[in-house]
Amino acid sequence: MDYLSAWAVKEINLDLEAAGEARLLQLNELDKLQLEAYENHKLYKEQTKRFHDKMIMKREFHVGDKVLLYNSRLRLFPGKLKSKWSGPFVVTDVKAHGVIEVANAARTKFKVNGQRLKLYHEGAFIGHVEVMYLDNP
Repeated sequence: MDYLSAWAVKEINLDLEAAGEARLLQLNELDKLQLEAYENHKLYKEQTKRFHDKMIMKREFHVGDKVLLYNSRLRLFPGKLKSKWSGPFVVTDVKAHGVIEVANAARTKFKVNGQRLKLYHEGAFIGHVEVMYLDNP
């Protein structure tokens, strides 16, 4: 130990051995905090995955079903009331991992993710239509 560091230890009244032990304790405490943060992050990811998986709707399609396709890229005429569902299309093949092959009216086939489809109920009208005539006062 040189003269300057000996002087600093003497002036500050610092024990190098005690300072080294205190530093090791701080490092151990830091490691514990890091492991705890890692475990909390892991639990958070598991909970988020469970919530996400619970919200996914299970859809089953069969060959011959009529479906509508969600078109997220439709930006020709942006507006609130414009439907983003196009179709109907006919299911021609159901493949593994949710891949559905559909055909349009011109019999052009293409593959889409099953999450972008929903069943098309042709001619199904739900509800009651009520006509009300307004007279001039």
